[in-house]
Amino acid sequence: MSRVAVVLFNLGGPDGLDAVKPFLRNLFSDPAIITAPAPVRWFLAWLISARRASHARSIYAKIGGSSPIRMQTEKQARALEAALADLGTVKAFPCMRYWHPFSDQVARTVAEFAPDHIVLLPLYPQFSTTTSGSSINDWYRAAELAGLQAPSRTICCYAQDDGFVAAQVALIAPMLRSALDKGPVRLLFSAHGLPKKIIARGDPYQWQVEQTCASIVAGLAETGFEELDWRVCYQSRVGPLEWIGPATEDEITEAGQDGLGIVLAPIAFVSEHSETLVELDIDYQNLAKTVGVQDYVRIPTVGTQAEFIDGLAAMTRRALNWADPAARCGNGTDSRCCPATLGACGYGSTP
Repeated sequence: MSRVAVVLFNLGGPDGLDAVKPFLRNLFSDPAIITAPAPVRWFLAWLISARRASHARSIYAKIGGSSPIRMQTEKQARALEAALADLGTVKAFPCMRYWHPFSDQVARTVAEFAPDHIVLLPLYPQFSTTTSGSSINDWYRAAELAGLQAPSRTICCYAQDDGFVAAQVALIAPMLRSALDKGPVRLLFSAHGLPKKIIARGDPYQWQVEQTCASIVAGLAETGFEELDWRVCYQSRVGPLEWIGPATEDEITEAGQDGLGIVLAPIAFVSEHSETLVELDIDYQNLAKTVGVQDYVRIPTVGTQAEFIDGLAAMTRRALNWADPAARCGNGTDSRCCPATLGACGYGSTP
């Protein structure tokens, strides 16, 4: 029986209020986030983190002073290990991009585990150079330093994976049905936004988000929701740049003007964190009340939903059988899902 390491990539989050400022500094020091030359980027990271730290600390104070993302990723790791137990000795390693445990620490731990095979699995369903791409590139650097020799296989995205979509449908359907019993409803799929200039460089994120939403709507149709009023929107805009849209807050306002209730599903996050627990549950809920939305329902993230974990397990099994190390989609076809015009797609990338 083989030894398999599965590295689960996620954003990470501060584990206390004192960690908020260095967390932000790490975030804005990432060349995938700010593409300026290193000295300029480091200065901007210092400046932005200093300016935003107080506001960010107030956000985390509302959810107990820290981010739950590390704990939730650990639960997903243990659930995935259980789903893959028949493969032999399987260990899933959470690996965070901007706070502990960082790639360097995790790579050393994986090396001590001495796996026969490594599967790199981002907990970002839709690929972006700013999320999965950044995490995977940083892992390659850390793995080389740690002397990892085991062959690795990379799952770049799974925006339309059957398990991920089924988990979303299972969570949305009962809450949507209950909301519709009270009156007309608009289903909003909310994803984290990105500056338009990143999408213009061929980043596939927005296209993949739209594919996720279309797949979920098709899955909901199979459960009886055949004529849904639904829209895709984007949250968490910051700074002066022009961002992709429409903005979630604008869609909430329009739903209020249309006399509709809202069922809001976060479809780019697989675990709860500040953007769901504060932005969606507090800020946007208050906005909904202000603009006259009759009923505001927020769908949980997929977390350890059985269908989602089963989907991750199925992707991992397929990845272990790939003949070459080039990154591939996890949607079940093992072929590129993005149009060729999206040149920053992660499919086919290698260490």
